[in-house]
Amino acid sequence: MVIEVKLKGYENFLEYIGKLDAKGENVNVYFTGDKVDGVSWCPDCNDAEPHVRKALSLAPENSYFIYVEVGDRAFWKDLKCPFRTDKNIHISVIPSFIRWKNPQRLEGVDQISKEDLLELFLTD
Repeated sequence: MVIEVKLKGYENFLEYIGKLDAKGENVNVYFTGDKVDGVSWCPDCNDAEPHVRKALSLAPENSYFIYVEVGDRAFWKDLKCPFRTDKNIHISVIPSFIRWKNPQRLEGVDQISKEDLLELFLTD
């Protein structure tokens, strides 16, 4: 079973990831816009999430799925947003799905909504 963790904001993400001892398991991090009443301000994030949820069944047991809300639209659009500038995260589009401490990543709804790419991402 995939270990799912939901976090909100940069500081909470850094705190969690800094303490995480994944014991060699895959750590997959999904970045999305904040939600209000279950809906993100980011339409692409809303379109991509069902594809990600469906594909999680393909992930190895004990792998991590860390769901991170990056903030509201104004925070995300700021070019100094820490999710954009942090050298370990360095995303420029949401939604983004990255393998922590690994070059694997899917960026944007066009990549994330493709079943074959999601399968390769989660099973490799």
